[in-house]
Amino acid sequence: MNINKLDDGSESFDVSVRRGKESGPVVLFAVGAGGNPERHVTLLDALAESGCTVIAPHFSRLASPRPTESELTLRARRLCLALDVFDQSGATVSGVGHSIGAATLIALAGGQMWLEPGQRVHISADVRLSRLALLAPPTGFFQAPEALDSVRVPILTWVGSEDDITPPSQIKWLAQAMPDSQNLDVRVTDGAGHFSFMDQMPPHVVEPLKDKQAFLREHSNEICKFVFG
Repeated sequence: MNINKLDDGSESFDVSVRRGKESGPVVLFAVGAGGNPERHVTLLDALAESGCTVIAPHFSRLASPRPTESELTLRARRLCLALDVFDQSGATVSGVGHSIGAATLIALAGGQMWLEPGQRVHISADVRLSRLALLAPPTGFFQAPEALDSVRVPILTWVGSEDDITPPSQIKWLAQAMPDSQNLDVRVTDGAGHFSFMDQMPPHVVEPLKDKQAFLREHSNEICKFVFG
């Protein structure tokens, strides 16, 4: 794994890159509010070991559970900038994201993201994304009429039964709202919480799962299978 610096106007940001097989898929990883993708090391390493090139931008931690429009558009822009630099010509590109990162990927796949009625977050779709794996995605951003009509890529979405931030009801709503429900694979893990997908939990958060390592291996392996189609 290498950490590279990219310029975004007058600022710079870090991008973790794990090189896989030259002919393998590319995975664009969108981290959650904490901003450090290396807190998902089991998943990122598993993707690279399976042959994927993994591109994972780092971000500043979101100070509020309610992100601003500028914070969301910055994250979307830097995801695309990282893909511009480290993408491999001719490779398929999958987006894999956790929490707010998953929501950002939905927007990049064509979803209309709204902070509230009358306040749309303007994020341009990136046609390079061919499929999405969404871990604990907050779907409230997309509940405006027709907000998901342009999202046509296959999606694997996964949540824990004990998630009180993005509960299972949010992805069950997603399954009903998607224009083609046959493109959506919904997984719910009994006993898992919002942060169970992370190797390194936020401070003061207690892991509800009894066997965290088994779950990390399980969801990582399933995402690898999904990325290879």
